Amino acid sequence: MQISLRREAARPISKTEMPHTLPEDPETERLRLVRRNQRMTRLVAAIQELSLARDLNGIMAIVRRAARELTGADGATFILREGDLCHYVDEEAIGPLWKGQRFPMKICISGWVMLNRRPAVIEDIYEDPRIPQDAYRPTFVKSLAMVPIRPESPIGAIGNYWATPRMPTEEEVELLQALANTTAVAMENVRVHDELEERVRCRTAELRAANEELELFVGAVSHDLGAPLRAIRGFTEFALDECGPALGQKGRSYLDRVHSGAKRMQDLVSDLLRLSNVKELELRLTKVDLSALARDILNNLAADSPDRTVDVEVEKGMMVRADPGLLRIALENLLGNAWKYSSKTPQAKIEVGTEAQPDKSTAYYVRDNGIGFNMKYVDRLFKPFQRLHRQDDFPGTGVGLTTVHRIIQRHGGKVWAESGAGQGATFYFTLSS
Repeated sequence: MQISLRREAARPISKTEMPHTLPEDPETERLRLVRRNQRMTRLVAAIQELSLARDLNGIMAIVRRAARELTGADGATFILREGDLCHYVDEEAIGPLWKGQRFPMKICISGWVMLNRRPAVIEDIYEDPRIPQDAYRPTFVKSLAMVPIRPESPIGAIGNYWATPRMPTEEEVELLQALANTTAVAMENVRVHDELEERVRCRTAELRAANEELELFVGAVSHDLGAPLRAIRGFTEFALDECGPALGQKGRSYLDRVHSGAKRMQDLVSDLLRLSNVKELELRLTKVDLSALARDILNNLAADSPDRTVDVEVEKGMMVRADPGLLRIALENLLGNAWKYSSKTPQAKIEVGTEAQPDKSTAYYVRDNGIGFNMKYVDRLFKPFQRLHRQDDFPGTGVGLTTVHRIIQRHGGKVWAESGAGQGATFYFTLSS
């Protein structure tokens, strides 16, 4: 196909080029105002639709329909600039135009519009030297109006076409330009949205990879350190039993420290492995008697500490829908903490019950009258390895409450705590079901 390269100097379009109209009678004026209101309503609707568009295809579908309806055109095209080319990306018309084709910027009217950053209005395409007539001859086009997308730095253009000779009005061109301006904003929004989504995808992939590496590390640590830690504990116990009198007080103190350190490391590895497994375990929801589960855990704690007397109150009839295995792990950590941190209280008391929330949901709680903690540091409670008390006073790994938090989150609930130094502590949790 041969395309004519004839060109004339670009000239601005003045209002005098728009059709001159005689004074209208009242009925004609009324109809004109009605049409204007209809067009403005359509433009507002298109703007609202474009504000919700999330991809370029959605934007083009909105624009090509709105462009035709705003001006009564027989066809509309959506053109994007690709370097020195005009890409006719999309169209909606009574007959084929140039969808999918690319033309040099300097030989098509859309290129002229983008290079000159202003609209082009042509009543007779065969009388305008800017039109490559060979490209238009196979089409239905007789008249057109073309406006740039983002006039200050055009990234594309919107074209309207008519099958019969017609001079688009100044109002129609202004409406088309307003649509193009809004289109530029929508395209920028899509670009920003896509960039943010890509960042989220990359960040998610990085976090997933980091979590997988951490899980592999925890698995390797638990496997590789388990045997030597057991050996250290076993041999230190044997040395203390068999050789204790010969070691002297200082020697026994050294071995006690080794034994204690090995035990803490074993506990930490075990807790880290449990925390890692919480994420991998499949959630199996079923009906669970929370009251019976709490009493069973408290009985086990009492059996392990026969020298302690603790006043225990467990509310009856607490039935929940949860994963029984994971809920036991969470409750063991909460009740274990309550048991530990109330160990220095003369008349220790532990309660398990329910409390109605302002939104009418039910929160379950574990309460003790132990040492408590300073609410200033409450945000640290559920983070791994964060401890609010000295290891020598209350041994622990600092992973238990992190495990509780992860389990409750997996159930769609939340967990929080209230306390005061020396006033005991209450841990609340909810379950989505």
